[in-house]
Order: sequence, then structure tokens, then C-alpha cells
Amino acid sequence: MGLNREGDVNFSLHREKWINNLDQNSKEVLNADESVFMKQSMSTPCMDVIVNAVGCYIENMSGKKYLDFHGNSIHQIGYKNSYVIEAIKKQMQELPFIPRRYTADIVVRAAVSLVNKTTSKDYKVLFTPSGSAAIGIALKIARKATGKHKVISMWESFHGAGLDSISVGGEYVFKKDMGPLMPGCIRTIPYNGYRNLLGNIDEEAISKFCTDYIEYIIKNEGDIGAILLEPIRATDTHIPPKSYFQKLRAICDKNDILLIFDEIPTALGRSGEFYVHQNFDVEPDILVLGKGLGGGIIPQAAVLTKSKYDYAGDISLGHYTHEKPAVGCAAICATIDFIDGNHLLDNCRKISKYVRKKADGLYNTYECIGEVRIRGLLITFEFVKNRDSKEKYDELTEKILYKSLELGLSFKISAGNCVTWHPPLIVTENEIDIAFSIFEKAIILSLNI
Repeated sequence: MGLNREGDVNFSLHREKWINNLDQNSKEVLNADESVFMKQSMSTPCMDVIVNAVGCYIENMSGKKYLDFHGNSIHQIGYKNSYVIEAIKKQMQELPFIPRRYTADIVVRAAVSLVNKTTSKDYKVLFTPSGSAAIGIALKIARKATGKHKVISMWESFHGAGLDSISVGGEYVFKKDMGPLMPGCIRTIPYNGYRNLLGNIDEEAISKFCTDYIEYIIKNEGDIGAILLEPIRATDTHIPPKSYFQKLRAICDKNDILLIFDEIPTALGRSGEFYVHQNFDVEPDILVLGKGLGGGIIPQAAVLTKSKYDYAGDISLGHYTHEKPAVGCAAICATIDFIDGNHLLDNCRKISKYVRKKADGLYNTYECIGEVRIRGLLITFEFVKNRDSKEKYDELTEKILYKSLELGLSFKISAGNCVTWHPPLIVTENEIDIAFSIFEKAIILSLNI
């Protein structure tokens, strides 16, 4: 798998074979795409050409439908959601753009809606046009609030592709050949890293080991202003225990450090709670949101910061052209209304139990599945050559991806050997049955190749 830790390999023989088997019209569009867009790892060459995306499905030029459990983590309420589309249309007709230094009711309502979903309801909001930009704002707020410029983040983490966000990110494929990055970035091994090193010992012991080392860094480094992490690692669904987060919260409080949670791909209900950290009975000082925030239609992100840190009025934290995004905020309001009105958190929890039962059946049947990790509809199957050694089975994992695509199921590969599903919150038991049927067939076919 080489350097491609975040996703599947786009230059492998499997990808080449897949593209060669597409119809001629699709190949022509893919060639046109390659001729005009810059190449980049994990994005080119593209897999296929799609002409429609509705609900849980995407459809290609030849009419083939894929049940899409990838969706770039933006389709919590499904593709082409008519309720959100109507809200966007209405907003575009009434007020499509708000110049800087002005406001409107729709942006206030969107901000209030996000704050009201927090446990304490004690946050202030800034909107940004992307999750990567929101991470940059969060880091600036932490520096302003604490007067300290250093930040602890995690190896293997992903926080966006900007220079500041790759500085705190832990994936080499984003930093390769980039030269000097932002100073003051200190990475530590994440919870799952220690778990892999220490083995299947008690979770509380691993949690203590992790947080003790973070305290050691703070004591010996100095000037730490923030700790940044994904509460649940999106790409391969690693889930630390509550004690880990509660100890982190206590460490931050003791040392005047801001705790920043990146929930860009995981919030808005996919964990079974509206915000991921609500699974762990803690609140961050800064919460970063994005991806599905715009209803799967409008690129939209947000930074929520505890009200007590609202004292940066003498500097420009963002000052974006679209810092009060009328259309994006209409999408935010409609997305939250749709989640609430259709009881999608309840559906997420119900379907999660159904997935767990079926996933356990696969685990008990196929020794190549080393572990299954599930929280809500954040789902990962880890493939190994041997359960005892936990040696990664990257080659099998990639075969399973392409066999699944042939049969009509799309998902993400992470860390080389992890199949990760992020189904929309609207997914049904029938669609889960279809996904597992395809997935099991793909496993069997791939093992027999």
C-alpha cells in the first residue's frame, strides 16, 4: 500500500484493471478528466464516471448503481435530499450572499442550531468554507486564548490538506516533499497505536499509558496551548474508552490547554449521538465541523468555541468572503431539521445494532477478519493474515474492494487493511442486508483468487 494510508491505492494493478473494464464512454470522460486536472495521490485516476447520486446510491454512465457507504462522509441525510434542496433554492431566491460586516436571520439561526445541539449550549460560532480552514481557525483561537503556540496532535491523524492542517496531521502522504511546516507541532501515538503496541490488555491501562505520556510531553516541552484529535478516528474507527477523554479533559484544565475535537467527518449523528464527544461525557473547548454540515450539497464548515474564549475581537481570525454564508446556513438548518424530524439518530442506533449482529456473524466465519469496530454507523472491518500476529492483509483488502465494486458496493479502504463503511443515517435494514451479501461474496471470491 506504500504511502497511501488514508485511502485506497489509485495506481495499483487492481485500479488499472478496473478502469480497463469500464465502457468506452466512461474511459473517454476519465481521459478528459486526467487531461485537465492535476494528478494527486488518492484522487487520480478516478474510479468511474457518475451521472446521479440519490439517497444511499450513486449511478454511473452505463446505469450501474453502487450502494455507497463511502460518500466522502458527507451524505448523512443521503444524496440529493429534496428537503435541503428546497431550502437552498428558497434561500438563493431570497438572499444568496451576505457581504462582510452584515448579517441575516438565517446565519444566526444556523449558529444557534449548532450551539443548541451541544450539551452545555455554551459556545460561540465561526463559519468557514472548508474543514481544513476551520482547523486553522481553531489553532489560531488556541494561540490567542492561551498565549502558547505549541499543539499536541496524533500520528496517523488527518485534519485537512492546508499547510497548517498537514502540520498538525499525521499522514506522510500529505506532507511528503513539502519542506518546513508550521513550528510547534508535536505528535504523539494515538490510543489505537498504543493498543497495537501493548496488545489486548485492559483498556483502562492503555488509556492511562497514553495520557501519562501526554502529561510527560507537557511537562518536558512547555508552551503547549492545545491538544487536537479526532475523538473517533474516522478512517478506521478507533474508539478510545471514556476514561481516556475524561483524563484528557482534566489534563487540559490543569495546564491551561485547549482541547480541540475534529469531528469533521464523524459528527451530525453517525456515531449515534449528534456530536461524537457526547459518547464520552466530555466537552471540548473547540469543536470543528464540516463535510455533511452542508447537507451533502454545499461545502460548509464551522468552529464552535467555548464562550469564555470569545475575546479575539482585536484580530481577524477568519474574515472570509463567505464568513456569513446564507446558502450554506440554509443547508445547515435544513440538515438539522431533517435529522430531527425523521428521528435519524434513533435509526442510526437501531441499524447499528443490526450491523453489529451481522458483522459478528462474518467475524465468526472468516479468520481473515481480525477485528470489527463499530460505533453507530462508523464501521470498520480489519483484515489480517493471522489473528494472533495481527499481520495486515493489504492485498486481500484491495481485492475485496474491487470485487465489492463489481457487485455494486462502494466503501473506503483505510490504513491498508481496513474496510470502512459510513452509511447514511437514512439507511434501511434491507440496504444493510444487500451490503453484507455483496461484502461476503467479495470476501469469498477474493480468498479464492
